[in-house]
Amino acid sequence: MDYTKKIVYQSNYWYNDGLRKAQIRDMSGAIVSLRRSLQFNRENIAARNLLGLVYYGIGEVPEALVEWIISKNLRSYNNIADYYINTVQASAKELETINLAIKKYNQCLGYCQQNGEDLAIIQLKQVVASHPSFLKAHQLLALLYLHTGQYTRARQMVRQARKLDTGNELTLKYMHELTHQRGKQRRRAGKKKEDAVEYSLGNETIIQPKHSRVKAMASHLAVANIFIGAAIGAAVIWFLVAPAANQSETDRLNNQMRDYSEQIKTLEAQVSAQTRTLDNYRASGEEVEADTNQAQTTRDSYESLMTVSEQYNSGEYSYTTMADSLIGINRDSLGESGQSRYDELTDAIYPSACETNFSTGTEALNAGNYQGAVDAFYKVVRMNAGYNNGQALFNLAQAYRGNGDNENAITYFQRVVDEYADSDYAEEAQTNLDSLSSAADSSSSDDGSTDSSSSGDSSSNEGQ
Repeated sequence: MDYTKKIVYQSNYWYNDGLRKAQIRDMSGAIVSLRRSLQFNRENIAARNLLGLVYYGIGEVPEALVEWIISKNLRSYNNIADYYINTVQASAKELETINLAIKKYNQCLGYCQQNGEDLAIIQLKQVVASHPSFLKAHQLLALLYLHTGQYTRARQMVRQARKLDTGNELTLKYMHELTHQRGKQRRRAGKKKEDAVEYSLGNETIIQPKHSRVKAMASHLAVANIFIGAAIGAAVIWFLVAPAANQSETDRLNNQMRDYSEQIKTLEAQVSAQTRTLDNYRASGEEVEADTNQAQTTRDSYESLMTVSEQYNSGEYSYTTMADSLIGINRDSLGESGQSRYDELTDAIYPSACETNFSTGTEALNAGNYQGAVDAFYKVVRMNAGYNNGQALFNLAQAYRGNGDNENAITYFQRVVDEYADSDYAEEAQTNLDSLSSAADSSSSDDGSTDSSSSGDSSSNEGQ
């Protein structure tokens, strides 16, 4: 199986695995599988569109739009991503509601860091109501209920989160914690039962506390308890009821201030919602362009690598022909197996190709065919910059100089001096550098003198 077929097979395998998990609403597992599919083949349109649907299913609308936009740019015709994008964009009100829900969710994270759990719970209720498929909001609200001891409500939120994503690790962790808490409650309830006595009276079951010495003495202290109870009641009214009334008024004012603050923040979010949406689309467009260019480079490199591999195995092509194709491959865009095959081919082809091109370049240089020498030596330098201990670099610089390209000649003479200072060519390269620099300075001086002479001649002519 060649590399292209193997890559396509692996990509389709992970796509099918992601599809199977998405059908049972294991969204977390589906995301992992679909991302692996795209690692093998970034142009797998079906996998990318399904990944967008999975993100949309757990409330991550921005991530879904990014995947669909990339898919549309990879294939603009007959692509269902067009329908998904148009459907989302058609409802501006719904998109604004989603943006506002995400904004409120981020504010809730800030409230939690500032120990404002009550305010976070109030706002998260609004988020869940306006954006029911927002998985992260359900999970955060469940965590806050757990933290504040509201286990029944926490269990309800966890169940809703489980319906959105059956395999999410964070949701399963919260379920485990709720099960642990339920066990504690049952143990406490059992302990309370042990402290009571049950007996039947007719068709009814009577439950009363076990007999204790304190209860036996209660009859003797009944009168005293009445007076003590009256005193405690007066103290409760004095110390608790009056402050509670004041606290209730204070809480009412605080809640009113929170409502006003929330309304102000909501208005600010509405004003900036469209601006954020446009910014997201611009950023997505830039990312899509970069991804498209990277995908094109990767595809071209793999196609060239497969062509050279087939040519090498056939034995019908020269090493110089195959080397010309290898030079144009971007090794960093290949996967691990592709890089390994690339290294095998270069190790086998480049030495012979370098020798042939070096011989061709030397003949062209001696014959005064400087452009031909530049072409041949440039290939040698691309394949092995240190060929013959810097001689290829030195000859390339000479060819550029003979061709009238002093700028490139200076560049490669300087490389010989810097990188191969101990070679036989470093001293001659330095001499050529000095000569070229002197010629450049002299040319500048001559240009200035010519300008002055011309100016003088012009003045003289005007005087006549």
